[in-house]
Amino acid sequence: MRTHISFSELKNWNDCPYKHKLIYIDKIKEFVGNEHTAFGHAIHDTCEELLLSGDFDTTPFFKHKFMSRLEDLRHKGVEFKSDLVKSMWAQGPNLPDGFLAALKDYVGDCETYATEYELYEELEHPDGEELFFKGYIDAVLKTKDGKYHIFDWKTCSWGWDSKRKTDRMTTYQLTLYKHFFAVKNNIDPSMIETHFGLLKRTAKKNRIEMFKVPTGEKKIENALKLLQKAIYNIAKEKYIKNRLSCTSGYGCEFFDTKHCR
Repeated sequence: MRTHISFSELKNWNDCPYKHKLIYIDKIKEFVGNEHTAFGHAIHDTCEELLLSGDFDTTPFFKHKFMSRLEDLRHKGVEFKSDLVKSMWAQGPNLPDGFLAALKDYVGDCETYATEYELYEELEHPDGEELFFKGYIDAVLKTKDGKYHIFDWKTCSWGWDSKRKTDRMTTYQLTLYKHFFAVKNNIDPSMIETHFGLLKRTAKKNRIEMFKVPTGEKKIENALKLLQKAIYNIAKEKYIKNRLSCTSGYGCEFFDTKHCR
């Protein structure tokens, strides 16, 4: 029996309930990572260390983290594109430069309240079983006006267009994080703001972009409704295939494999 559900699991279920079954029930995982995930984790780790320790020489730190992630994936049988790894190796150290300054310009004077803040909050289960929402907030900052600012860092190539920035499921991540952070700490949701921070690997300028994501009461209500809908259908073992998601966007890792024809 599963004891928790995360946003990534909710997103997979929303994409396709059958895909969710393959990953979380049958424990089949075709995708374990690639150059992009290794790069993203290394950048996340570097930004976290900057928030905790202040300004420092990020180049050796990033390269150590990136190499460690690549080695871990290589041991799992992942093959890499050497040209892509070389470009990431060169581009990575440049991204954290100016990160703290950009953050201060964006949010003003603030203190680091937490990094990798863990959420593990109780949910309603249709059969009365114990179930929790699990998540990790990349960073929580607190400004002098008493407000909390939840940030999620995203690495990308050149950036996001307006459609991606306002995509329902993309923004539901921060919406749910805000709700459960407020519940856990008994904070008025109006005192919490949510933001994405984009770290752009190939951009020539404005490589660090931060923007606010509206997460009002109605949006929180809709996100919680979707979460409860997923919990109910998973509990009742309703694993209907959503064929519209087979090749849309980045596609499905199980498309046209022995697991899903």
